[in-house]
Amino acid sequence: MLAHLLRRLGQSALVLLAVSLVSFMVFRHIGDPTVSLLGDDASLEERQALTRSLGFDQPVPVQYLRYLGHALQGDLGISYRLKRPVLEVIAERLPATLELALVAAVLAVVGGVALGVYTAIRREGLVSRAVMAVSLVGVSLPTFLVGIGLIYLFAVELRWLPSFGRGETVALGAWNTGFLTASGWASLLLPAFTLGFYKLTLIMRLVRAEMLEVLRADYIRFARARGLPERRIHYGHALRNTLIPVVTITGLQIGSLIAFAIVTETVFQWPGVGLLFITSIQGVDVPVIAAYLLMIAVLYVCINLLVDVVYLLVDPRLRKRA
Repeated sequence: MLAHLLRRLGQSALVLLAVSLVSFMVFRHIGDPTVSLLGDDASLEERQALTRSLGFDQPVPVQYLRYLGHALQGDLGISYRLKRPVLEVIAERLPATLELALVAAVLAVVGGVALGVYTAIRREGLVSRAVMAVSLVGVSLPTFLVGIGLIYLFAVELRWLPSFGRGETVALGAWNTGFLTASGWASLLLPAFTLGFYKLTLIMRLVRAEMLEVLRADYIRFARARGLPERRIHYGHALRNTLIPVVTITGLQIGSLIAFAIVTETVFQWPGVGLLFITSIQGVDVPVIAAYLLMIAVLYVCINLLVDVVYLLVDPRLRKRA
């Protein structure tokens, strides 16, 4: 098991190294930092001095090693647009995105697994048919259209929930949270449901399909022949053997909640790193763009490692092979 995890760590390090090279190329070849930092009226001497201070007069391999060394120390450069350290800017926006992704992930996983199991067990019921029909909407409509529809219904017509912003937040040290205020939760509901709806329907349909296949297995028939209670068969045997493929998809989908929160944050003007990424692209703020790429890569690597560990916990056979 330890050898397996060490191999995965080695592979993860190579992936991060490749992504750091891509983000460096973005950093190096998009935009002119001297124009962004000094403006159009700066003299040639000022531009040359800034170029030397940034190390852009060095050979490209030296620049990459310098960039990599700074990144490992948490120095991701200075935002061209905000004139502040990139890590500081991202740290301010990250709590909003993480809270949004957390609520969307809980909604998607809990709702998806629960509805998937229910629609598999009660597959001929009227409620199950209705849920499956609604799930087609979730997997068919784009996220921005779902968000706009929810804004129109709950913010414009019913006026129950706000249509944009994060609401009131409370500072807990360096972390600003909306979990402790009523307006924070009210502002969170629509974007969280918008972000998690597609994931919920995807997980639900996957759980239902895997559950139906497991329920037709011979050992389930044998369990029924022994007189085991249906609840124990469904949740103690069938659901446990359904989890292996579900863990894979769920892990990747949760990772994409942060990576693809860009659309949701733009629709609801949610002040997270996704909206920061969009404004950085519009303003050609290259250090922020490169740092965002690195952050998403680290996120996916960590989630993949976590998925591997969950594999080993769910299926004892994998522990023996590892």
